Amino acid sequence: HSFLAIPSGVNQWLASSKMQETGMDELKPQFQLTDCRDGSLDPCIWSSSEDGCKISMGKQIFCNRSLNMKNIVAVGFDMDYTLAQYIPETFESLAYEGTVKKLVNDLGYPSELLHWTFDWTYMVRGLVLDKKRGNILKMDRHKYVKIAYHGFRELSKEEKVGTYGNTLIRDSFDEPDYALIDTLFSLAETYLFAQLVDFRDNNPEKFSQNVDYSRMYKDVRAAVDLCHRDGTLKQMVSKDPKRYINEDLAIVPMLKMLRDSGRATFLVTNSLWDYTNVVMNYLCGPYTLEDSSSGKFDWLQYFDVVITGSAKPGFFHEDNRANLFQVEPKTGMLLNTDNGTPMPQVGSTMPTVSLNKKDKTCRVFQGGSVSHLHKLLSIESSSQVLYVGDHIYGDILRSKKVLGWRTMLVVPELEKEVELLCRSSDIRKQSRLLRNKRDLIEDKLHHLKWSLKSEGINGDEKQKLSSQVEELELQREAVRLEHQITQRECHQKFHKVWGQLMKTGYQNSRFAHQVERFACLYASQVSNLSLYSPDKYYRPSEDFMSHEFDIFGL
Repeated sequence: HSFLAIPSGVNQWLASSKMQETGMDELKPQFQLTDCRDGSLDPCIWSSSEDGCKISMGKQIFCNRSLNMKNIVAVGFDMDYTLAQYIPETFESLAYEGTVKKLVNDLGYPSELLHWTFDWTYMVRGLVLDKKRGNILKMDRHKYVKIAYHGFRELSKEEKVGTYGNTLIRDSFDEPDYALIDTLFSLAETYLFAQLVDFRDNNPEKFSQNVDYSRMYKDVRAAVDLCHRDGTLKQMVSKDPKRYINEDLAIVPMLKMLRDSGRATFLVTNSLWDYTNVVMNYLCGPYTLEDSSSGKFDWLQYFDVVITGSAKPGFFHEDNRANLFQVEPKTGMLLNTDNGTPMPQVGSTMPTVSLNKKDKTCRVFQGGSVSHLHKLLSIESSSQVLYVGDHIYGDILRSKKVLGWRTMLVVPELEKEVELLCRSSDIRKQSRLLRNKRDLIEDKLHHLKWSLKSEGINGDEKQKLSSQVEELELQREAVRLEHQITQRECHQKFHKVWGQLMKTGYQNSRFAHQVERFACLYASQVSNLSLYSPDKYYRPSEDFMSHEFDIFGL
């Protein structure tokens, strides 16, 4: 069922459309109904806003797991790539250039690297990097490798099977031998690694013998860490946020809506206070370049608690014993606290900053753990918290699996993905028909070949059956080639190399599988929440099994 793109929100829309095309409305499952302005009831193909007007597909919030917002008392956000959507053309290029300079100047790599260029459109999330072999893989939900490249050279089917499909024990494709490319921050370094693989293969004399693919990946990661530690990236962003961060005018209305509904809001980010203040000032605008050093903190009014330097995912472990410090916003000074309550300083009987519970001002901290956060917000049950992030493992998996928080994953690529799903419906339908035709020919061939083995057929019948087998084998090969061309054309409509984000062949991709498992909700932007009631009851589409799709003609 190649046209389906689980997770489930997209499935529901496609299934509904297909049933209407085939005149099978009488078999249609009972989708949720939406009361529109004119009083009519329309199928709730997507979640819809309170006034019944349809929201554009790219702004939808999709649901994997029922979530009643009336049960949520606190909504939390990550900052980088969640509230702050970085512009890949500028930010990823900046990260790439900084990493290359560190490799050459600090780690002794050849100076030729300084002349390399970066294609920010090439890599996608959901890939797996094979450190030992220098390969980059895309696999389905069952961990079967469907697309593989060594550097920028595509591996043949025989090479893929020989390397990844010819073992008695299935590979787990996890650390330490593999790296999971599940955050947008990783795309630039993955592209650079592929370039290094090709460069080393073509210029082995420029590398010492101990520099293998694994060592190169380790060095790339070390160079990235150097860029973050010396502030190279963040200093550039701080100088001109508009150049590196997309402006989203819906963030402030969304935060106001949540707070007006009586919910607490909090921010948990690994970024430190100085950078967090610059980015959030820009997002909650209006912003001028002077704001980065003027001591402006107006954005804090939209939050109850801000935790910087959180060191996620370790932050989400309740047995984490990290100290929680209060941040004095004007100076950035860190003050000791006792579970969030300021401790009197030596020589003073009162803490510098009052944290009286009646004080409604936002409290800013650094470090700590989720236990501190629960106490600060008076959370009684972890299921009362909705956390919005962009990183499957750093934000969503840990908060969901370890804590039981409700989760929302931000997938910026989703807006384009859904649009292309709609525009490619004809070619996907053609691919599906060709696949069915090929399967039908295979069944006929199988039946004829068994008939040829029967002892009761005479020579004439045998000759006739053999001719039919030859004809069907020719038809099968013609259909196979046509289907292969159609599949590749469809694949390249989404991405010239890696295809559809949520699919790998006919299976859900590994990335889609993770989204479905760990994200209660998912959307292209965090501000999509502003288009829905803060008390909305999000419901997933009806689950279908394979035999049900066949019954509905899907």
